Amino acid sequence: MAVIQELIRVETDGALSFGNYLLEEKKKVLDFEVDGDVYKLKTYNTITKLEKNGIFLYESVAGTTVHNFYMKENEVSFQVEGKNDAQITLELEAEQEYKLLLDDVNVGKIKTNLSGKINFSVDFEDKIRKIKIIKL
Repeated sequence: MAVIQELIRVETDGALSFGNYLLEEKKKVLDFEVDGDVYKLKTYNTITKLEKNGIFLYESVAGTTVHNFYMKENEVSFQVEGKNDAQITLELEAEQEYKLLLDDVNVGKIKTNLSGKINFSVDFEDKIRKIKIIKL
């Protein structure tokens, strides 16, 4: 896979792909509308951040490129790549427990805080990583 040259796009199956970790300067996309929802993206080599309808959704430090991002009621799944290891933060349902799978391997349970955020680290080892988070 490659970085997203247009910074954010909707795939043919309805999934979102976004981010470009190779950019040296910050780029933004405002008011990207999908099915009545409005997304805002900020991305470059230091950070990738996505908001949906003005609410935090995804952030990575360092920057990443996310492919096929699906967010359903009980599950989030996507593929992610980057140049450097990344700390990823997602906002989900507050005070809930989730199972985190990295490349289809269960790496454990994580619980969201009062604001619904979870944090986890991803090391890329020159490959794209598959992430799945399932509500328990």
